[in-house]
Amino acid sequence: MRAPACVSLLFLSLLLNDDAAARHFSEEQMFAVRQRIKSMFYHAYDSYLDHAFPYDELRPLTCDGQDTWGRCVCLRHRFLPLLLFVCFVSNVFSLVHSFSLTLIDALDTLLVLGNGTEFRRVASLLQDNVDFDIDVNASVFETNIRVVGGLLSAHLLSGRAGMELEPGWPCSGPLLRMAEDAARKLLPAFQTPSGMPYGTVNLLRGVSPSETPVTCTAGVGTFILEFAALSRLTGDTTFEDTARRALKSLWTTRSDIGLVGNHIDVVSKKWVAQDAGIGAGVDSYFEYLVKGAIMLQDEELLHMFLEYDRAIQNYTRFDDWYLWVQMHKGTVTMPVFQSLEAFWPGLQSLLGNLDGAVRTFQNYYSVWRQYGGLPEFYSIPQGHTVDKREGYPLRPELIESAMYLFRATGDHTYLQLGLDALESIEKIAKTSCGYASVKDLRDHQLDNRMESFFLAETIKYLYLLFDPAHFLHGGGTEGGGSWEEGGEGGQCVLGAGGFVFNTEAHPLDPAALYCCSRHRHDRQQLRELLLHLSQPDRQSQPPAHRDTEAPPTGHSDSIVLKAGEKKSTPPPLSCPVQPFSARLAVLGQVFSDNT
Repeated sequence: MRAPACVSLLFLSLLLNDDAAARHFSEEQMFAVRQRIKSMFYHAYDSYLDHAFPYDELRPLTCDGQDTWGRCVCLRHRFLPLLLFVCFVSNVFSLVHSFSLTLIDALDTLLVLGNGTEFRRVASLLQDNVDFDIDVNASVFETNIRVVGGLLSAHLLSGRAGMELEPGWPCSGPLLRMAEDAARKLLPAFQTPSGMPYGTVNLLRGVSPSETPVTCTAGVGTFILEFAALSRLTGDTTFEDTARRALKSLWTTRSDIGLVGNHIDVVSKKWVAQDAGIGAGVDSYFEYLVKGAIMLQDEELLHMFLEYDRAIQNYTRFDDWYLWVQMHKGTVTMPVFQSLEAFWPGLQSLLGNLDGAVRTFQNYYSVWRQYGGLPEFYSIPQGHTVDKREGYPLRPELIESAMYLFRATGDHTYLQLGLDALESIEKIAKTSCGYASVKDLRDHQLDNRMESFFLAETIKYLYLLFDPAHFLHGGGTEGGGSWEEGGEGGQCVLGAGGFVFNTEAHPLDPAALYCCSRHRHDRQQLRELLLHLSQPDRQSQPPAHRDTEAPPTGHSDSIVLKAGEKKSTPPPLSCPVQPFSARLAVLGQVFSDNT
């Protein structure tokens, strides 16, 4: 695998200009770029605080704010005009309360940049001011990835921020309780015959009787990271069980050729939109199968993705582009590239498929160089943007893939691509009040909106791209070292096995999940033993073993097996003895093993 990857990297370098191909970034130069990225963040962040707080998002052209939380999931995955209309008539735009969404989304970015002081201030502010028990229609998908994911990540990072921690952290804490409260508000959406959720839910009243049952695929399959994390931190298996039921239900709806469509009726399980691809409306479903397999060491999730990947490579891949095809026939329906698809090379690199990842990244970056950003839709045969899809809302996906590929290859070409992205955003999108979405990449007209993911994802991935020694990669540049203690009596080693990013770039710590579930399992065993010993008529008999060696519900053992090896009793996911950087030494792998 190494030789083809090297050939592809060389080919990529030849396609770029000579300066980009030849440049090597020194530590001093990378530090200087990180300082520029910090300046970008604080220009946007301070503008939000000065002009938009407590509204959800900043409007950078008019220097004011607006509420956006609760928008329908199909707005994020803009795909079908029909469903946009359905979202509108479902009244998902009627908001009556500000949740400071940008503040929640940007909280962990503050710590990534090393600002523990502001992290502590904002965490306290959110605890005092955010209330989810209100009458508002919210997107189930967006609330999960931004609010639940953001609060979970902040909770797991709070030890590094110098916050006062509750006894037993990370298995308890105020931010964890907030995340659990927000997630519990979403559970009524999953009360369908299929177990797949509605797209929106009222946080106070549940699902409206008039709510459409049509949901995009990503809106069904993008919960396992956050919900499993909640279950394993709190001990309430409801969340993980709910996410798994939705995943398994969606898995049964794939076509005979192994593909899924774009939008499905969650009541009847019939496909409403039968276009299959890796982009808008589907993307994070595939992402969560891979990352769920990594975070939970779950063989079933990996199997699901590999089956999908086989069909994707067979039917949608053409010359390292990925097109849209009819899910039952495999015939091309839309020969377009969507900006949301740019996450795919990074995902492929996690599985060690560097050859394909590099060549696909090369195609996507050629579009960036054409416009100085990625348009939402790009016609591959015609070589230009698609009408009414010329915008660029400062999405992070191409930068995200550059980060993963740089971690996997060490090729400084990706640093140059990151620097190009930084300078392009600065030149095109910067305003006196933050950074504005680009309305049209052809003439660089701006839109009066700064999406919260700009601070949560775009800035974060840019910074991490230029900081390979960061604690999120297993180093110790920011945050004071790679490992820390937690749990009862400091018995848990946290942060040692790397972090898994949700689709909003909120990092989750698998070691914390294992730590809390292990302690809970140990306590249960102790209770059973004490109960047995307290019964005089049974003291002479050994205690009943109720699967004492099995992990808690939903857990599975390592998905890494040697050639010809068969499964035995599931080994626990022990805290790794090497930092995360060692996990990426070969082909970008992040799966743990027992060697």
